[in-house]
Amino acid sequence: MTGGQRRVLVVEDDLAIAESVAARLRAEGFAVELAHDGPSAVAAARADEPDLVVLDVMLPGFDGLEVCRRIQAHRPVPVLMLTARGDETDLLVGLAVGADDYLTKPFSIRELAARVHALLRRVERASQPRSESRIELADLEIDLVERRVLRAGVEAHLTPTEYELLVHLAERPRAVQPRERLLSEVWGWHDSTGARTVDSHIKALRRKLGADLIRTVHGVGYALEVPR
Repeated sequence: MTGGQRRVLVVEDDLAIAESVAARLRAEGFAVELAHDGPSAVAAARADEPDLVVLDVMLPGFDGLEVCRRIQAHRPVPVLMLTARGDETDLLVGLAVGADDYLTKPFSIRELAARVHALLRRVERASQPRSESRIELADLEIDLVERRVLRAGVEAHLTPTEYELLVHLAERPRAVQPRERLLSEVWGWHDSTGARTVDSHIKALRRKLGADLIRTVHGVGYALEVPR
């Protein structure tokens, strides 16, 4: 950070969108850097070490998914992906390579700013010490100090948001958590417009930890399943 400001790297090849996003985030008090292609985005992330990256999927050089892979391999950082695609596979790939959240174009600049604030609050909340050091439920182990997750002794590499979602469910085993509550308590959103975000992260957790771990309660939400 510079002068106490949070640093945001905005990666977008559409110059009008990039400048509009940058102007709003600067007005919100962030220090903003811009990059317009894959290679310069990776270089900027390594040089500036931003607190958060707003990352378009479609970029020249190489795409945002590859950018996300490379910057996360260098240093974990929260990523808000921007995509013109509505295909679920693309969204899941983004989550798998380390994105924490996404917005589908066209989006409102106001909503993007709100998502940035919510994501940074979530990161700050996750860094706070917890009263217990680990959660053990059957063959699921969560080390809350080292932020490590193992299922049947095999470590799963989760994004920060996946980890926080899993911990929220694991702290309330078998209890059904409505999507709206998950959005409020994990994402920090106070409306139900992000239900698809919850569903996508649940799918990512199932892919990494096993489809049997989380039960869907249709029309309501999700519950962590553990043997009685």
